[in-house]
Amino acid sequence: MADSRSTYTQAQNPSSTVKMSVCAGVCMMSNAWRDEQHPSFINFISSFLAANSFRLNFVPIAPDFIFNCGGLSVAFIFVIKWDSRNVAPVFGRAKKLKGMFANLYVVVTLPTREQNDSFVHAYFEYAMELGRPPFVPVQDLEMGFEKIVKIAHSCGVCKQHKAKSKFKNERKQSVQGMDNFLRVVTSIPGIDNHDANTLNQAIGSIEAIGKASKEDILESTDLSADKAETITRFFRDPKFYLSPRII
Repeated sequence: MADSRSTYTQAQNPSSTVKMSVCAGVCMMSNAWRDEQHPSFINFISSFLAANSFRLNFVPIAPDFIFNCGGLSVAFIFVIKWDSRNVAPVFGRAKKLKGMFANLYVVVTLPTREQNDSFVHAYFEYAMELGRPPFVPVQDLEMGFEKIVKIAHSCGVCKQHKAKSKFKNERKQSVQGMDNFLRVVTSIPGIDNHDANTLNQAIGSIEAIGKASKEDILESTDLSADKAETITRFFRDPKFYLSPRII
Protein backbone atom coordinates (compact mmCIF):
# COMPACT_ATOMS: atom_id res chain seq x y z
CA MET A 1 0.00 0.00 0.00
CA ALA A 2 1.15 3.52 -0.61
CA ASP A 3 2.89 5.31 2.27
CA SER A 4 0.82 8.06 3.84
CA ARG A 5 3.72 9.47 5.90
CA SER A 6 4.04 12.39 3.54
CA THR A 7 2.77 15.92 3.59
CA TYR A 8 -0.53 16.86 2.01
CA THR A 9 1.41 18.48 -0.86
CA GLN A 10 3.29 15.27 -1.59
CA ALA A 11 0.11 13.21 -1.44
CA GLN A 12 -1.54 15.46 -3.99
CA ASN A 13 1.39 15.25 -6.38
CA PRO A 14 0.49 12.71 -9.10
CA SER A 15 4.15 11.88 -9.67
CA SER A 16 4.47 10.54 -6.11
CA THR A 17 1.69 7.93 -6.45
CA VAL A 18 1.37 4.76 -8.46
CA LYS A 19 -2.19 3.76 -9.30
CA MET A 20 -3.04 0.09 -9.52
CA SER A 21 -5.11 -1.16 -12.43
CA VAL A 22 -7.54 -3.13 -10.26
CA CYS A 23 -10.01 -1.34 -7.98
CA ALA A 24 -9.33 -2.30 -4.35
CA GLY A 25 -12.78 -1.19 -3.23
CA VAL A 26 -15.06 1.76 -2.58
CA CYS A 27 -14.76 4.33 0.20
CA MET A 28 -17.88 6.26 1.18
CA MET A 29 -17.23 9.41 3.18
CA SER A 30 -19.89 11.20 5.20
CA ASN A 31 -20.85 14.55 3.75
CA ALA A 32 -21.17 15.97 7.26
CA TRP A 33 -17.72 14.72 8.32
CA ARG A 34 -16.14 16.07 5.12
CA ASP A 35 -17.60 19.55 5.68
CA GLU A 36 -15.99 19.71 9.14
CA GLN A 37 -12.47 19.02 7.83
CA HIS A 38 -9.81 21.28 6.35
CA PRO A 39 -9.81 21.06 2.53
CA SER A 40 -6.14 20.05 2.51
CA PHE A 41 -6.91 16.97 4.60
CA ILE A 42 -9.75 15.97 2.28
CA ASN A 43 -7.35 16.36 -0.66
CA PHE A 44 -4.84 14.16 1.15
CA ILE A 45 -7.50 11.48 1.71
CA SER A 46 -8.63 11.63 -1.90
CA SER A 47 -5.06 11.30 -3.20
CA PHE A 48 -4.21 8.51 -0.77
CA LEU A 49 -7.28 6.51 -1.77
CA ALA A 50 -6.55 6.99 -5.46
CA ALA A 51 -2.96 5.83 -4.91
CA ASN A 52 -4.29 2.65 -3.32
CA SER A 53 -6.95 2.07 -6.00
CA PHE A 54 -10.01 3.00 -3.94
CA ARG A 55 -12.92 4.91 -5.41
CA LEU A 56 -14.19 7.75 -3.21
CA ASN A 57 -17.85 8.76 -2.92
CA PHE A 58 -19.39 11.44 -0.70
CA VAL A 59 -22.72 10.30 0.75
CA PRO A 60 -25.00 11.05 3.73
CA ILE A 61 -24.14 8.16 6.08
CA ALA A 62 -24.17 7.74 9.86
CA PRO A 63 -20.51 6.65 10.29
CA ASP A 64 -17.70 8.87 9.04
CA PHE A 65 -16.56 6.21 6.53
CA ILE A 66 -17.82 2.96 5.07
CA PHE A 67 -15.43 0.84 3.02
CA ASN A 68 -16.63 -1.92 0.71
CA CYS A 69 -13.76 -4.34 0.11
CA GLY A 70 -14.00 -7.88 -1.18
CA GLY A 71 -17.74 -8.05 -0.60
CA LEU A 72 -17.45 -6.85 3.01
CA SER A 73 -18.60 -3.50 4.45
CA VAL A 74 -16.49 -1.95 7.21
CA ALA A 75 -17.63 1.23 9.00
CA PHE A 76 -15.44 3.75 10.81
CA ILE A 77 -15.79 6.61 13.23
CA PHE A 78 -12.77 8.91 12.86
CA VAL A 79 -12.25 11.19 15.87
CA ILE A 80 -9.67 13.70 14.64
CA LYS A 81 -9.56 15.78 17.83
CA TRP A 82 -9.95 14.34 21.32
CA ASP A 83 -11.63 16.77 23.71
CA SER A 84 -11.38 15.47 27.27
CA ARG A 85 -14.15 17.87 28.31
CA ASN A 86 -16.64 16.46 25.80
CA VAL A 87 -16.20 12.69 25.46
CA ALA A 88 -19.80 11.56 25.88
CA PRO A 89 -20.76 12.07 22.19
CA VAL A 90 -17.88 9.83 21.07
CA PHE A 91 -18.85 6.86 23.23
CA GLY A 92 -22.56 7.41 22.76
CA ARG A 93 -22.15 7.37 19.00
CA ALA A 94 -19.97 4.26 19.14
CA LYS A 95 -22.56 2.39 21.22
CA LYS A 96 -25.31 3.41 18.81
CA LEU A 97 -23.49 2.49 15.60
CA LYS A 98 -22.16 -0.85 16.84
CA GLY A 99 -25.75 -2.08 16.77
CA MET A 100 -26.12 -0.96 13.16
CA PHE A 101 -22.84 -2.28 11.69
CA ALA A 102 -21.34 -5.72 12.15
CA ASN A 103 -17.87 -4.36 11.39
CA LEU A 104 -17.29 -1.03 13.13
CA TYR A 105 -14.01 0.55 14.23
CA VAL A 106 -13.38 3.80 16.09
CA VAL A 107 -10.10 5.53 15.24
CA VAL A 108 -9.10 8.22 17.75
CA THR A 109 -6.29 10.74 17.28
CA LEU A 110 -4.32 11.04 20.54
CA PRO A 111 -1.09 12.96 19.89
CA THR A 112 -0.20 13.62 23.56
CA ARG A 113 0.23 11.48 26.66
CA GLU A 114 -2.37 13.55 28.48
CA GLN A 115 -4.95 12.88 25.79
CA ASN A 116 -4.15 9.19 25.81
CA ASP A 117 -4.56 9.01 29.59
CA SER A 118 -7.84 10.94 29.31
CA PHE A 119 -9.10 8.51 26.68
CA VAL A 120 -8.24 5.42 28.76
CA HIS A 121 -9.96 6.89 31.81
CA ALA A 122 -13.08 7.81 29.81
CA TYR A 123 -13.19 4.41 28.08
CA PHE A 124 -13.66 2.61 31.40
CA GLU A 125 -15.80 5.36 32.88
CA TYR A 126 -18.35 4.88 30.11
CA ALA A 127 -18.24 1.08 30.59
CA MET A 128 -17.37 0.24 27.00
CA GLU A 129 -17.37 -3.46 26.17
CA LEU A 130 -13.83 -4.43 25.25
CA GLY A 131 -13.49 -4.84 21.49
CA ARG A 132 -17.12 -3.94 20.74
CA PRO A 133 -16.41 -1.87 18.86
CA PRO A 134 -12.58 -1.85 18.68
CA PHE A 135 -10.98 1.54 19.42
CA VAL A 136 -7.75 2.30 17.55
CA PRO A 137 -5.60 5.10 19.00
CA VAL A 138 -3.25 6.92 16.59
CA GLN A 139 -0.84 9.83 16.90
CA ASP A 140 -1.79 11.95 13.91
CA LEU A 141 -4.39 12.37 11.16
CA GLU A 142 -2.34 10.78 8.37
CA MET A 143 -1.55 7.74 10.52
CA GLY A 144 -5.22 7.52 11.44
CA PHE A 145 -6.45 7.41 7.88
CA GLU A 146 -3.68 5.03 6.85
CA LYS A 147 -4.82 2.73 9.67
CA ILE A 148 -8.42 2.97 8.46
CA VAL A 149 -7.50 1.91 4.93
CA LYS A 150 -5.30 -0.94 6.17
CA ILE A 151 -8.04 -2.27 8.44
CA ALA A 152 -10.63 -2.11 5.66
CA HIS A 153 -8.30 -3.77 3.18
CA SER A 154 -7.31 -6.52 5.63
CA CYS A 155 -10.96 -7.27 6.45
CA GLY A 156 -11.76 -7.55 2.73
CA VAL A 157 -8.80 -9.85 2.08
CA CYS A 158 -9.79 -12.11 5.00
CA LYS A 159 -13.34 -12.26 3.67
CA GLN A 160 -12.12 -13.28 0.21
CA HIS A 161 -9.74 -15.90 1.62
CA LYS A 162 -12.54 -17.40 3.71
CA ALA A 163 -14.83 -17.49 0.68
CA LYS A 164 -12.14 -19.17 -1.43
CA SER A 165 -11.36 -21.65 1.33
CA LYS A 166 -15.05 -22.47 1.74
CA PHE A 167 -15.41 -22.98 -2.02
CA LYS A 168 -12.37 -25.27 -2.10
CA ASN A 169 -13.69 -27.33 0.81
CA GLU A 170 -17.12 -27.63 -0.77
CA ARG A 171 -15.53 -28.59 -4.08
CA LYS A 172 -13.36 -31.20 -2.34
CA GLN A 173 -16.37 -32.66 -0.55
CA SER A 174 -18.32 -32.71 -3.81
CA VAL A 175 -15.51 -34.56 -5.60
CA GLN A 176 -15.16 -37.03 -2.73
CA GLY A 177 -18.93 -37.57 -2.70
CA MET A 178 -18.95 -38.22 -6.44
CA ASP A 179 -16.05 -40.66 -6.12
CA ASN A 180 -17.98 -42.63 -3.49
CA PHE A 181 -21.08 -42.54 -5.68
CA LEU A 182 -19.17 -43.95 -8.65
CA ARG A 183 -17.58 -46.70 -6.55
CA VAL A 184 -20.98 -47.85 -5.31
CA VAL A 185 -22.91 -47.67 -8.59
CA THR A 186 -20.15 -49.20 -10.75
CA SER A 187 -20.04 -52.15 -8.36
CA ILE A 188 -23.37 -53.15 -9.88
CA PRO A 189 -22.60 -55.85 -12.51
CA GLY A 190 -22.52 -54.38 -16.02
CA ILE A 191 -22.66 -50.72 -14.94
CA ASP A 192 -19.69 -48.52 -15.95
CA ASN A 193 -18.72 -44.90 -15.21
CA HIS A 194 -20.79 -43.55 -18.10
CA ASP A 195 -23.86 -45.36 -16.84
CA ALA A 196 -23.23 -44.14 -13.29
CA ASN A 197 -22.88 -40.50 -14.42
CA THR A 198 -26.05 -40.84 -16.45
CA LEU A 199 -27.94 -42.17 -13.43
CA ASN A 200 -26.55 -39.38 -11.23
CA GLN A 201 -27.65 -36.63 -13.63
CA ALA A 202 -31.04 -38.14 -14.46
CA ILE A 203 -32.14 -39.64 -11.15
CA GLY A 204 -29.79 -38.36 -8.45
CA SER A 205 -28.49 -40.00 -5.29
CA ILE A 206 -27.89 -43.67 -4.62
CA GLU A 207 -31.02 -43.68 -2.46
CA ALA A 208 -33.09 -42.25 -5.33
CA ILE A 209 -31.68 -44.81 -7.76
CA GLY A 210 -32.48 -47.59 -5.30
CA LYS A 211 -36.11 -46.43 -5.15
CA ALA A 212 -36.47 -45.97 -8.94
CA SER A 213 -38.40 -48.58 -10.89
CA LYS A 214 -37.19 -50.17 -14.10
CA GLU A 215 -39.66 -47.99 -16.00
CA ASP A 216 -38.31 -44.84 -14.27
CA ILE A 217 -34.76 -45.69 -15.32
CA LEU A 218 -35.73 -46.42 -18.92
CA GLU A 219 -37.77 -43.23 -19.14
CA SER A 220 -35.04 -41.01 -17.64
CA THR A 221 -31.87 -42.47 -19.17
CA ASP A 222 -30.52 -44.12 -22.30
CA LEU A 223 -29.63 -47.31 -20.44
CA SER A 224 -30.76 -50.60 -21.91
CA ALA A 225 -33.63 -52.65 -20.52
CA ASP A 226 -31.17 -55.29 -19.30
CA LYS A 227 -29.15 -52.71 -17.33
CA ALA A 228 -32.30 -51.16 -15.88
CA GLU A 229 -33.42 -54.63 -14.80
CA THR A 230 -30.01 -55.32 -13.22
CA ILE A 231 -30.08 -52.06 -11.28
CA THR A 232 -33.54 -52.62 -9.83
CA ARG A 233 -32.74 -56.22 -8.89
CA PHE A 234 -29.45 -55.11 -7.32
CA PHE A 235 -31.21 -52.83 -4.83
CA ARG A 236 -34.34 -54.96 -4.23
CA ASP A 237 -33.42 -58.63 -4.53
CA PRO A 238 -30.93 -59.78 -1.86
CA LYS A 239 -30.60 -63.12 -3.62
CA PHE A 240 -29.24 -61.32 -6.70
CA TYR A 241 -26.63 -59.26 -4.86
CA LEU A 242 -26.59 -58.75 -1.13
CA SER A 243 -24.61 -55.49 -1.03
CA PRO A 244 -22.58 -53.19 -3.26
CA ARG A 245 -18.89 -54.01 -3.53
CA ILE A 246 -16.90 -50.90 -2.60
CA ILE A 247 -13.28 -50.99 -3.64
